[in-house]
Amino acid sequence: MTLTKADLVQKVYQSHGLTKAQAADTVEAFLRITKNCLQSGEDLLISGFGKFNVKQKSARRGRNPQTGSELILTARKVVTFKPSGILRNRINNGK
Repeated sequence: MTLTKADLVQKVYQSHGLTKAQAADTVEAFLRITKNCLQSGEDLLISGFGKFNVKQKSARRGRNPQTGSELILTARKVVTFKPSGILRNRINNGK
């Protein structure tokens, strides 16, 4: 199951005694800060969770899987995520 933004707002609402509007504003503020940080090329480190960063990928040769024809994939930026050791252990050990 996927956790949606609406689900996240609902969880913040239920666990922190905020109104739904306050919970929605809180989630939106966090997402806005995250987007602005990554757009400006900064890394985002959340202790105990992980690190988001933007990496530059250079242009490369690719292939259209439907037709088999070769094409050039343009250079682009991608967002990567590296989980913290704490998160990785919780996922693997279930604790």
